[in-house]
Amino acid sequence: MIVEKKIFELPAYRTVGGRLIKDVRIGWESYGTLNADRSNAILVAHYFSGTSHAAGRYAKDDVYPGYWDALIGSGKAIDTERYFVVSSDTLVNLNARDPRVVTTGPASLDPATGRPYGLSFPLLTIHDFVAVQKALVEHLGIRKLHAVIGPSMGGLQTLAWASTYPDMMDRIVPVVCAGEMDAWLIAWLGLWAAPIMADPAWKAGAYALDAQPMAGLTLALKLVSLQANHWQWADTQFGRGFADDHAAPADALENIYKAEAANAALAAARARIADANHLLYLVKANQTFAAGATGTLADLENIRAKTLFLYSPTDQVFRADKARASAAAIAKGGATVEMAEIHGPFGHANGLFAMAPLGARIADFLAR
Repeated sequence: MIVEKKIFELPAYRTVGGRLIKDVRIGWESYGTLNADRSNAILVAHYFSGTSHAAGRYAKDDVYPGYWDALIGSGKAIDTERYFVVSSDTLVNLNARDPRVVTTGPASLDPATGRPYGLSFPLLTIHDFVAVQKALVEHLGIRKLHAVIGPSMGGLQTLAWASTYPDMMDRIVPVVCAGEMDAWLIAWLGLWAAPIMADPAWKAGAYALDAQPMAGLTLALKLVSLQANHWQWADTQFGRGFADDHAAPADALENIYKAEAANAALAAARARIADANHLLYLVKANQTFAAGATGTLADLENIRAKTLFLYSPTDQVFRADKARASAAAIAKGGATVEMAEIHGPFGHANGLFAMAPLGARIADFLAR
């Protein structure tokens, strides 16, 4: 499936916090065809370090497809012969330096000054991401969504959609997420941000676009990647192997293990297309997430959409007990709720890499 990246623009957007941002741009893509009465649209919201690229390839020679290509496409769980699927880059998208990502955030040029916003850009919430998505959906002439679906931060957006606009979708599928941020996760998110702010090159967010705090950003992404996976995956993939068979870690400080080297290489590759300030803004948006006004699980009782809540028992980001409590809160409000476990060696990342076995369950839920 070859897909095209498109751009949605808003002349101005007023944030949940009351700040005005001019010339807002986000990227988006779609799969399938919108039907005549615009009733077959499914919105897919992406995870913390993700983009709108949920399925397909931009070109035939692309090495990798979108992150949920196993689920989205002709004849797949989210069948593009039946549904029109929309996915967009969030505001303050982490991958702001990827030429195929379109986002507005601290790395964008402030139209008032012609210079990057830096930390003058307003702090945002998950609800700001959703509000801009809603504007895109309405721009496409869609008044009601068949479903809203997303993993991790995409699951937070899914819950925010359903609690804020309860009559605007029939179904939701929140994946590896929860309806509130507990103290443990808030503290972990703070650790994701800490290496950037400790890097002298950060310069309190005022670094030049060509002089990022790469050491801090790369270390931050190492932490993100490791926590989002699981020791089952690491032990199976790497064991106690040396990065260099001829350089035993016991012989010198600079000699490292294969698991360390792989995590470092992945983080370095991701850092090249990421922006450090954008990561900090995403951390804050996730830390402050609340599905509704009270900031408690009671807000989930506003949800009316039929719900299929998918969680990973080995998740080290959003714990399984938090996912189950969130599903119970939705059910308490009267919505129909189903739950299913995602099994695999990846922990939290099961929500990306181990979803295929749940394809039939998702297809059935969407069709009912």
